This record gives sequence, structure tokens and C-alpha cells, in this order.
Amino acid sequence: VLLAAAVCTKAGKAIVSRQFVEMTRTRIEGLLAAFPKLMNTGKQHTFVETESVRYVYQPMEKLYMVLITTKNSNILEDLETLRLFSRVIPEYCRALEENEISEHCFDLIFAFDEIVALGYRENVNLAQIRTFTEMDSHEEKVFRAVRETQEREAKAEMRRKAKELQQARRDAERHGKKAPGFGGFGSSAVSGGTTAAMITETIIETEKPKVAPAPARPSGPSKALKLGAKGKEVDNFVDKLKSEGENIMTSVGKRSAEAAKVLAPPVNMESVHMKIEEKISLTCGRDGGLQNMELHGMIMLHISDEKFARIRLHVENEDKRGVQLQTHPNVDKKLFTTESQIGLKNPEKSFPINSDVGVLKWRLQTTEESFIPLTINCWPSESGNSCDVNIEYELQEESLELNDVIITIPLPSGVGAPVIGEIDGEYRHDSRRNLLEWCLPVIDAKNKSGSLEFSIAGQPNDFFPVQVAFVSKKNYCNIQVTKVTQVDGNSPVRFSTETTFLVDKYEIL
Repeated sequence: VLLAAAVCTKAGKAIVSRQFVEMTRTRIEGLLAAFPKLMNTGKQHTFVETESVRYVYQPMEKLYMVLITTKNSNILEDLETLRLFSRVIPEYCRALEENEISEHCFDLIFAFDEIVALGYRENVNLAQIRTFTEMDSHEEKVFRAVRETQEREAKAEMRRKAKELQQARRDAERHGKKAPGFGGFGSSAVSGGTTAAMITETIIETEKPKVAPAPARPSGPSKALKLGAKGKEVDNFVDKLKSEGENIMTSVGKRSAEAAKVLAPPVNMESVHMKIEEKISLTCGRDGGLQNMELHGMIMLHISDEKFARIRLHVENEDKRGVQLQTHPNVDKKLFTTESQIGLKNPEKSFPINSDVGVLKWRLQTTEESFIPLTINCWPSESGNSCDVNIEYELQEESLELNDVIITIPLPSGVGAPVIGEIDGEYRHDSRRNLLEWCLPVIDAKNKSGSLEFSIAGQPNDFFPVQVAFVSKKNYCNIQVTKVTQVDGNSPVRFSTETTFLVDKYEIL
């Protein structure tokens, strides 16, 4: 059993110590203080023993990496563990000095915990430790992608408003009239004209590009998202985001015009608002064949006005794949089955106000290959000491429009950057995590297929699993709310809809 792992000075002062069994601070400090006195000078050993414990150690310049174990522990395994501990330290510390170790002490402790659990060695290597401590979050990537598209929508709206105001001012000058006031920015003709001119100039000045476009093929690692410079924003949406403490991010790199079609919620949320959200979890084999595909969807209803609380939703279900539908327990199931309407069992009752209520959910589970929305074919072939990798995508479900698609291909560590041949879209090489990210702003019926070719030293197995992430404003199962009516009188009600299709897991193993 491994009792503790520590980095200490030659005098036995502990800089970082991680105990894997219950031990007091005085006990561990006493053991480490006794350690230098036990070593025989002039003799080279890797371990030293006392009556109760064994020290397995390795000198590192002015420091020692020490493992404290029980005397009946397997010393060969302990030496192997010690080598792994010694390799972890340079991963987080630039120099093997006391100050540097202290500065990165928590990083080292987290890494130590990945190597040993409850005193026993875990079956991990250096690359896995790096991955585990990185704690990369797919949900965060999706959140950032959605936030980026929302900001692009806000900028596009701002440009449109600027053009409208400028055009109105020109028309007014051409006809010799005073420019009118816009949107409550002054009611009188004189103040209205001045204000309109001021607003137009402010918006146009704000619209100067903040970031220069990056080259299509960057030579080194780059980040997809960078913090945008602060500007004098006049658009309400951006102002609101900033007031809530959100960091507005801009995209680096060329984006096609189609990427402006973004996943922003409706600008005007009606009193009756619906969120239709779907999440897909998919696993495919590298040689073809769908191992499992599971899709979950839900309609969330949000009512902000009491007079629209007693309503019915008219649902249109054009799905032909055999999706399983399930209504909320308080929803009239018979009404939904016979007339495809969502209403409460008791028509006299109202839906909750100012809260999101899930009224309908659906599930689709299949191993039918034709149901895969986006197929990925990765074909690595060995060529001497290197591998030529061809990877292509094809959109099978042409009604979909996928935004901010990122296809992530793992790379072997320690072999440098890949040499890119042909590519549709852009790429990023993350040398820290040994990943190649193939970035495509939009995939739809007009851009349904594409390919990437690159070569790098490695074996075919090094390039799997391939992972895919995207967001879409069109849902996979064709289930929509077409009409909303009131229970009394059956009169139509204005409503807004926000549709999102996200990836939970999308892997080619």
C-alpha cells in the first residue's frame, strides 16, 4: 500500500505531500524529516527502510521525489509508480525548484490523485493523466458556440439598424424635410433629426472590425474564440448580456455568409413562448455500422401573461421514424392522441405563469444506419513511418442545417504538427491536448459533403475516437407547434418558438 507521495528538499522539508491513507500532519512531517538522516552517503540506492515504513525515492536536482510505502508493498511496482510521479512533475513545473513546485502544488496534487487511489496504483499513463486533469467540458464548448452565434446575430441586427437610420436620414435630406425621430429617441422634428444623425454615427463607428481575419491555415496552435474588445454597444441585446456579466466573444477566422444564420432566441418573445430542444447521443464503428443512436426531445412552455394561461397547443408530428411520444401527467392524453392537441386534463385550470413547463417529450432509439444525421468516414493508411489520414463528412438528413461543426481527431503525442493536404473549411491544431479540430461554420443541403487530408507520424489506431460537436436551429424529429388557441372561444394566440438541436455525444470509435 502506498501511504504518501511527497516532493521534499534535501533537508527533508515537505514542499508538496499527498497522503493516500489517514495520516496526521505531524506524522507525515516526522517521516519526511527522518528520511535524509536514513540515507547512507556514498551509496546509490532507490529505497531505504525503517521498522515501520519504506521510502522509495528519486533525486531531482536539489529535491527528492519520495514515496512512503508499507514494508510488504511490492517494490518493483513502487519503482514503476515512482517513475510516473517523476514524469508528471515536469508537465506542470518549468523548473525543478522549490518556488515553482509550491506555485503549482494543487496541479500536482490533482495529478497525484489520478495515479493513486486509496493507496493503490491506478492503471493510467501520462497522456491519460493530462486528459483527466484537463477536465475538458463538452457542455462548455456548446455554451460558447451558442454565445458566439448570439453575438453575431446581435451585430448583424445592429448593422441593419444603422443602415435603416442612415437611409432615413438621406431620404429626409433629399426631400428637404427634417429627419424624423426613431424608436422614441425624440418626438419633435428638430431633436429627432439630430438624434437620428447621432445614433447613426455612433452605430457606424461601433461597427469597425475589432479583429483581423486569421489565415486559412494557421502555422501554430490557435484558439477559436477570443474576448472581443469593449465597445460602445447600443443594441439592447448586447447591452443586456454585458449588464449580466457575460463576456461577449468574437470569432477569429473567415466565416462564410451562411454562418450568419445563427442560433439566437427570437428577438421578440411573445407572451406564449416555446423551447423545443433535442439532444443526440450516437456511437458508430470506424468500419461503418451504427452501434447505438438515442435522441431525446422536449417542448418547454413558458407563459408570461395570465390571460393566455388557459390554452391548447396544436402539435404537428411528421416523424416517420417511429419516435415514442410522452405527455406530461397533467396533460389530457386522450385529446393529444385523437386531435394532436396539448391541453390540461381539467380545462378550467391554467398552465403555470413565468416558469418553464415540459409538456411533451419524445425519444428515439435505433441502430438503423440510414437514421444517422451526419456520417463521418475516417480512413488512416500507413505510409512508411507516417500515416496518411483521409476523413470526410456527408449530411444524410438534408433538411437539417448544422452550425459551428467541430470534428475532433486525436493525434499521437510528441510527433509535431500534422501536414495538411486538402481541406474544406478550416482547422486548429491543439498541441497541448494533441488534437486536430476540423471547423466548418455550416453544413446544409448546399454544403452537404467535404473532406480533409493530412499526414503525421503514427498508427491507424491513434486517430480514434473521432468526436463531432454541432448546434442547429432545426430539430431532427419533425415535431412542431403550428398553432396555439385559447380554451374558451378557440381564438388563436400569438406565440414564439425557439428550436435547438444539440450533441450530447457523437463518437466514431
